Amino acid sequence: MSPFTGSAAPTPDWRHLRVEITDGVATVTLARPDKLNALTFEAYADLRDLLAELSRGRSVRALVLAGEGRGFCSGGDVDEIIGATLSMDTARLLDFNRMTGQVVRAVRECPFPVIAALHGVAAGAGAVLALAADFRVADPSARFAFLFTRVGLSGGDMGAAYLLPRVVGLGHATRLLMLGDPVRAPEAERIGLISELTEEGRADEAAHTLAHRLADGPALAHAQTKALLTAELDMPLAAAVELDASTQALLMTGEDYAEFHAAFTEKRPPKWQGR
Repeated sequence: MSPFTGSAAPTPDWRHLRVEITDGVATVTLARPDKLNALTFEAYADLRDLLAELSRGRSVRALVLAGEGRGFCSGGDVDEIIGATLSMDTARLLDFNRMTGQVVRAVRECPFPVIAALHGVAAGAGAVLALAADFRVADPSARFAFLFTRVGLSGGDMGAAYLLPRVVGLGHATRLLMLGDPVRAPEAERIGLISELTEEGRADEAAHTLAHRLADGPALAHAQTKALLTAELDMPLAAAVELDASTQALLMTGEDYAEFHAAFTEKRPPKWQGR
């Protein structure tokens, strides 16, 4: 995402999310615990716009996405979204569905790693938000459910049919998206849907430990690695290795590459600058 801004000032208050930034780590909390953090139209829009602002600011080097209360996110709010969409015309429905996809694209395209801290339910849109993250850190209570067919819709919502086969393989993805059955933490870890399984109640702590490790590292190298992982999913090998070569050549002119050599020579830890 471009770092250049126009006339609009940064948003001083995010009404539908809780946002905290400390030492280069942003913590974004879905904070409707009474509704299992069900998403509203406004929460989707805030997530889309927040990720764009943080990407332009370039001060955030890692982001933790978490849910308050008993679970991560139960998906779209049944009353405020599903009920409301029944009275929308096709154009308005297309606007809404495009917006949810923009949120997933923002998670995948932001120039910093995103870590989903998972406990309890991650269902529907909540499961896709977790899927879009670069890392999924979960405790044993976590369970995923891609529920879209259970409400009469396609399982390929918000990019799920694109992302899930690339994470767990086509066979598991077909089962999860077609049937909508819940996947509990042990199976999720076995099929690769969870990056790290923690002890009970330790997912937030482990996610922040990982976030600070990433934030303390070479931010530009992390950003380019993330960009290549996304871009090369659909490239032939020849195009992928050419993009790798161009990226490495650019990074070899950067300060972090020279700093590694200086630190190695002087037998000290590198002081990463992210450039």
